[in-house]
Amino acid sequence: MSDDLTVAPLAARPLSPGLGAEVRGVDLAQPLTPTLRDAIARAFLEHRLLVFRDQQLTGEQQHALTLQFGEIEGHVARQADGGRSPLVHIVHNLDEDGQPTATPRDVGNYFWHTDKSYHAVPSLLTMLHALELPADGGDTQFANTAAGYAALPTAVQGAIAGLQVVHSWEVSRRKAGGRLASAEEAQERPPVTHPLVRTHPDTGERCLYLGLHAAHIVGLPELEGVALLERLLVHTTRPEFVLAHKWRAGDLVMWDNRCLLHRAMRDYDMTGQRRILQRTVVKGTAPF
Repeated sequence: MSDDLTVAPLAARPLSPGLGAEVRGVDLAQPLTPTLRDAIARAFLEHRLLVFRDQQLTGEQQHALTLQFGEIEGHVARQADGGRSPLVHIVHNLDEDGQPTATPRDVGNYFWHTDKSYHAVPSLLTMLHALELPADGGDTQFANTAAGYAALPTAVQGAIAGLQVVHSWEVSRRKAGGRLASAEEAQERPPVTHPLVRTHPDTGERCLYLGLHAAHIVGLPELEGVALLERLLVHTTRPEFVLAHKWRAGDLVMWDNRCLLHRAMRDYDMTGQRRILQRTVVKGTAPF
């Protein structure tokens, strides 16, 4: 197979055998033609993650781009002043005075997770656009949970078939050791239940659906269920299933939350260097 897969009018260079492709020559700040939008959607399903280099998007432009792929999702997390996060918001390592810190207010993104699995109708895709980056480090890792599921022994696949997992934003905050959910936030996002093995609605693939927001397994003793979730997480985040994205200024990365986990890395001087990215999330469908 060629190193380059051309999906007219889109040229996507695969980054690994099962995950990720790099796209150049597309200006996402401009309105997408229907043909280009459809080509991006096809490449997105094939590669699960797309990296668009050399982008310069304002918040308004990213908002318009995101709407090309579905309804933009709101966020339960409140800002430091108590207000709601805007639909286009910033992910960063800054303290309340705008200075870089090793202990930012929200730390859940440093743990393996899939975005908003604590929603009854969780995320389809996320877009992150790099605005400011450390000189080195601060990568984001992505794990292919379809490949992880496919690599499980048949007996394990059979044993976990039909299991249901409770996902809780409040529990994930406690597990991460960062800011706890307020009473208002916890009430707005009560625990929800999703299948441990979900079917990708567009590809039909079976994918493990777990991560930081997964609290426990319905019908199993809590410790037993938590241990099983941890074993499956360790399995599906093995190096052969993981792609580490090394950010460049201007990158816009979009990925499929239905079959990928991700986490940011703390492998840089968080007290001396800024890491600022612009984020939007598209609402998906209920897992089955």
